[in-house]
Order: sequence, then C-alpha cells, then structure tokens
Amino acid sequence: MLNQSDLRFLQEKIQDLKNALFFAQNTSLLRIATTIVSVLKVDEMGQMWFFVPRPQQTLNEFDQEFPVRLEFFKKGRQFFLHVSGKAFIVTDPEEINGLVHEDIREQVDSHMVLIRVNMLKADYFEAGLEHQTGWWKDIRNQLHSWLFNTRPGYRPYYLADPAMPMLSSYRPVA
Repeated sequence: MLNQSDLRFLQEKIQDLKNALFFAQNTSLLRIATTIVSVLKVDEMGQMWFFVPRPQQTLNEFDQEFPVRLEFFKKGRQFFLHVSGKAFIVTDPEEINGLVHEDIREQVDSHMVLIRVNMLKADYFEAGLEHQTGWWKDIRNQLHSWLFNTRPGYRPYYLADPAMPMLSSYRPVA
C-alpha cells in the first residue's frame, strides 16, 4: 500500500495539473466516451472524484465498474502523470447524499455523471529542466534505459497491493 507522503505527493501533483484525458478501458459495447475531465478531489483513500458528461443512453446499460486510464498534462509544467485504476459510476442517491465531500454533492445534476476512481497505479514523469546535450549524457541515458528499463525522471507508484505471482509447475526437460 502507498504511504501517506507518496499519496500526499500524488494529491498535490493531481491538484496542480487538475485536468486529464479520461479513457474507459472496458471491452463492452457501451462505454463512457473519452473526454477531458477536471478532478474535483483526491481523498485520503486514493480516490479521485470528477464528473463526465451524461451519455444519451440510460446509465444502467453501462458497466458500473470498469478499468480506466487518466493522462494528466499541463502546458508549462515540467512533469506529467498517468493514472490507472478502477472507476465506479456513482448513481445511488443515498450514496451521493452520504458523500463526505459537500462540494461534490452540490454539483450533481442531470447533465453530468459522478465518477469515482480508485487509483491502482500512477506513473510520474519528470521532464528534464535543462536540455541534455553531449554524447556522454546520451550514452548515460541509453545505459540507464537498458539496465533499468525506464527513462530518467520516471517514478511509478503502486496504490494497490501487487498480485501474488503465479508459481509455475513447468519444468524444462533435459
């Protein structure tokens, strides 16, 4: 599980960037359209709350839980963020009225749908402040990417416990 300082770091970065591209990644025929969203709140449990435009179909025809990806970017910032998680369509009036966040409850109307995303993984990318030039820095960056399979400035955050690895019963024949 993610510690509080990392969660606070992600909360600050998400609130700084504020806007993201929202991609529903379920395989059903009806899915919420890709859209730009503004995150209203990131709570202490690692959940993001935001609105998407209400589709023309009735909401009970859609999956109530589905995997999503959000890509945060803001021009002029030296970082961006990709978040993967599980989204939930919040339609139950009792659940909406029971929300701790008063400001979110007031914004629910007939034109928007409230979405709650449990963040499972966040990839933080930091752009270089100075443009690295020179063959030595190019070699260093290439070696770093080969050895660690990442690029400099990349930091992954896992908000859910990793799945247990499967033990294979495969044994090579000599």
